[in-house]
Amino acid sequence: MEPLIISKTDDTPAITLDKAAGKFEFSGKSLPEDVSTFYAPVFAWISAYGEDANPESTFVFKMTYFNTASSKIILDVLMRLEELHEDGKNITVEWHYEEDDEDMQEAGEEYSEIVEVPFKFIED
Repeated sequence: MEPLIISKTDDTPAITLDKAAGKFEFSGKSLPEDVSTFYAPVFAWISAYGEDANPESTFVFKMTYFNTASSKIILDVLMRLEELHEDGKNITVEWHYEEDDEDMQEAGEEYSEIVEVPFKFIED
């Protein structure tokens, strides 16, 4: 399975989805003009990954900021991960936030209450 690697820009996050390396990470800011188009490859990759997932997968979120449209799409990503988890895949979400970033901490906590996926919170 080919990895999906998207470099970060001023308005979009860096995304690495690499099954062979076991690296699944979203980091940076997310405020793309067209959030659906930007995240479409992510959804396609996760769907394909679900067909032959690694025994254990930790999806790491190190977001520093995201707008409202991105918050909805991140929830959609997490809901796809929840589907994989419900299908018996061992999925964990690692939610990173800066020590003084209560908004990002609370966003992760809210997501963890919505989706049925184990969350680990890490203060950087």
